Amino acid sequence: MVRSTVVRNRGSGIFDTYIYGVSQVLYVSKTPETVLCVGAVVVDGPRVLLVRQSHGHSLAGQWTIPWGRLEKGESASAAARREVLEESQIVARVEGLVGVQELPPPWRGWLALVYLCQHVSGTAAPDGRETDAAAYFTEADLLSLAEPIDILSEWLVRRALSGRITVIGRDSTNPYHEGIGFI
Repeated sequence: MVRSTVVRNRGSGIFDTYIYGVSQVLYVSKTPETVLCVGAVVVDGPRVLLVRQSHGHSLAGQWTIPWGRLEKGESASAAARREVLEESQIVARVEGLVGVQELPPPWRGWLALVYLCQHVSGTAAPDGRETDAAAYFTEADLLSLAEPIDILSEWLVRRALSGRITVIGRDSTNPYHEGIGFI
């Protein structure tokens, strides 16, 4: 019989997972606490929104899609809209779920829900705290950009600009139609 036990190390946010065999420990992994975050690929015609992360951020100086953690009690789609507004001053509408991405170190244990969004209103501008620049980019703009772009953001943006991004959209037959679901 195989069983597992998860033990949290005090105050560290790290969980030790012990998987037991007959009478011995078969495997031990140290996993950080799971964090749910969202990212938003915001499209406005032939352009996609990017923000440049400010000094002090783990991606400082790099252009990324707007993204961040969910706040307590917040839905994922509401978090995506909030992050877009906070980081770029853009109001966006969620069109669908692009996918789920487990993030690499230094965000090990983080799970990102990535949404495709449509620009509704506003002019791109940074928030001055998390972001120090915000702008819409065409494919040509990206080719001439001399500053670094986060690799996942670049991959998503290039797919969106080339029409190769796919989404799981809303389904009006979903019995939970009152909520936002992408199944």
